[in-house]
Amino acid sequence: MLMHITQVCIKNFCFLLLRLIFLNLFVIYFMSGNSLGSSFCVTNFGESHGPAIGCVVDGCPPGLELEISDIQNELDRRRPGTSRHVTQRKELDKVEILSGIYQGVTTGTPIALIIRNTDARSKDYSKISDSFRPGHADYTYWHKYGLRDPRGGGRASARLTAPTVAAGAIAKKWLTNQYGIEIQGYISQLGSIQIPFKSLDEIVSNDFYAPNLEIVPQLETYMDNIRYKGDSVGARIEIFAKNIPTGLGEPIYSRLDADIAHVMMGLNAVKGVSIGSGFNCISHFGSSHHDEILPNGFIGNNSGGILGGISTGQPIIVSLAIKPTSSIRIEKQSVNCSNEPVMIKTLGRHDPCVGIRAVPIAESMLAIILIDHALRYRAQCGFREIG
Repeated sequence: MLMHITQVCIKNFCFLLLRLIFLNLFVIYFMSGNSLGSSFCVTNFGESHGPAIGCVVDGCPPGLELEISDIQNELDRRRPGTSRHVTQRKELDKVEILSGIYQGVTTGTPIALIIRNTDARSKDYSKISDSFRPGHADYTYWHKYGLRDPRGGGRASARLTAPTVAAGAIAKKWLTNQYGIEIQGYISQLGSIQIPFKSLDEIVSNDFYAPNLEIVPQLETYMDNIRYKGDSVGARIEIFAKNIPTGLGEPIYSRLDADIAHVMMGLNAVKGVSIGSGFNCISHFGSSHHDEILPNGFIGNNSGGILGGISTGQPIIVSLAIKPTSSIRIEKQSVNCSNEPVMIKTLGRHDPCVGIRAVPIAESMLAIILIDHALRYRAQCGFREIG
């Protein structure tokens, strides 16, 4: 009898313990919203006008040679104030590595990265601290949390993409070293202007990440006019990764394309994500859309390098639709915290097109998803050679 009671107690204790663990994991995974990835996990912290922003990268394999310059080079591509066509906030975005690196090599322990905010102007937001800017997260943050940080958008600011780029730099280097993976992005449309693709070599020679230098003067005139009016405009970004091994991704809820779409929608101002042919597949016939397979590979790549949620070995192609910047100098209708009507225009320094600086951010996000899936592949199928 005593043994039976003991067994029941142990069983109930184990049940309660498992339940507690499950509930804690549920709360952490589904309620925080500040961490990305499982095997390669990035936790982002900070506010736009706080003392600093940063991230903790947990799960980076040991033995990767990593210097500050590897990260700084990517941050310099994203940082503000680099041309007249982006926000004039003068942040140097100098990254500091606090842990996880010893003698220039990753140790396998958490890598803590911090970037100091040095050019915040909180007074620019004093007049709208109790009102909601149309198109911003002000309204939803206030209703969810009961308060918000009005300075530059606080946690909802695109300023918080800098730590993501820093983490993505680590992911990029590991992917390149291990598999020769290359990730590249460019703008294919700026507002109403379609940008004909010419060469990836031309992207580094202009401020628009445009793969065509001939159209740059037109883009400059277009953006100068928009900024003069105090307005903003959207963009379309293309991101692709090549030299991808076959087999990355999992069915059904951890599909590679599903995870890519999930992380890309986490980028500020993204309103649409497509993989491969995307929405164009609607008008295709199966006879032309299906990528036929020959002994030496696929004929086409309408799938964007992913079938059944698993990589095919072809280039992964992702397209993003970026909405116009919400912060504009044109007065718009809104309400305040008392639900009274107000008129709002946003002063301060803002990108007339956030899509321009979004290119290196989207590259980093794709890199984080790819390294996470590569490490998950190793954990599950370690006996099989990836690719």
